[in-house]
Amino acid sequence: MPRYHKLGKIPHKRHTTFRKEDGSLYHEQLFGTIGFDGMSSLMYHLHPPTMVKEVNDSYSVAPEVAVEKNMKSLSLNGFQVPAKDDYLDSRVCVLMNNDCQISLAAPKKSLTEYFYKNADSDEVIFIHRGTGKLRTLLGNISFSYGDYLVIPRGMTYQLQFDDEDNRLFIVESKSPIYTPKRYRNWFGQLLEHSPFCERDMRPPEELETHDEMGDFIVKVKKEDYMHVYTYASHPFDIIGWDGYNFPYAFSIHDFEPITGRVHLPPPIHQTFECAGFVICSFVPRLYDYHPEAIPAPYNHSNIDSDEVLYYVDGDFMSRNNIQKGQITLHPAGIPHGPHPGAYERSIGKKDTQELAVMVDTFAPLKVTKAALEINIDDYYQSWIH
Repeated sequence: MPRYHKLGKIPHKRHTTFRKEDGSLYHEQLFGTIGFDGMSSLMYHLHPPTMVKEVNDSYSVAPEVAVEKNMKSLSLNGFQVPAKDDYLDSRVCVLMNNDCQISLAAPKKSLTEYFYKNADSDEVIFIHRGTGKLRTLLGNISFSYGDYLVIPRGMTYQLQFDDEDNRLFIVESKSPIYTPKRYRNWFGQLLEHSPFCERDMRPPEELETHDEMGDFIVKVKKEDYMHVYTYASHPFDIIGWDGYNFPYAFSIHDFEPITGRVHLPPPIHQTFECAGFVICSFVPRLYDYHPEAIPAPYNHSNIDSDEVLYYVDGDFMSRNNIQKGQITLHPAGIPHGPHPGAYERSIGKKDTQELAVMVDTFAPLKVTKAALEINIDDYYQSWIH
């Protein structure tokens, strides 16, 4: 998100001497993207961030693909993914392509024994159940039900949960995640017609500064391998930073829906964009108000994109027998639309209380073995009257 933010103490000018009380220097680090051409932040550490004591064994975390070329509509019972103590162990990839991985997770314990960094992808973590705090080297953000946590690639973090009942929907993007261009002016400011504004974005506000030496484990995901590093200083040793590249939270409850007299297409729900897919938010809203409007979506063919819907809450108007945490996949190339009876039921309705997250990918999604284990086998036949 193109927005300037700063926390803590920083020098007057970049790349100049910045000394501690004892006269020694703070250690500057540029945290940037797209070479030196993308968004970046400048961080000031108590200790050099380069002090690696040991590189331990790496191990594969590549998802096991079961269907390489999928052309069947699927429905996954997301809450059947088992809860596990460890945050990384709980993450289960169900759909993927070269642009993204879509995962479910039900971690029971806070991530405290080590730190985590995704060196490949930006992450969007949607909080379906649970409250707590995202702790990062750039500061902390409290989260609760309905929050999107947007974490840039390379960001070292931990997740602190308040209890053991947590459900997460996670999207990893190989390209940077932004707010949609059509919502911004050429300065980067969100425009008046945007369904959200800068006031809705919650950057880090609490900066932890740990002056500790010891053995600190950082697990780094790179090319579907987990690399385990031991560092000599605490990763959260930053005294201050400023810039444009930082994590933030945005609540789906702060998305203000765009409505019309007749049914509008899914791009009106768009919340994030990147090179390979978009993320949309379906929220409670007034239905279309033309006197002869049919609020349910018309049948449509996803010629250029696979459509993934993650159902969060409420009664989703176009689907029958949908449960919380369910995921549907409608692949590109074949038409889909409202379930039998949904088209007719919607006529005359005034509003909907549905809450869902949609991911539309521009390249076909592969289906993992873990997805097939929670798949409803006959879903693709559910349009037969």
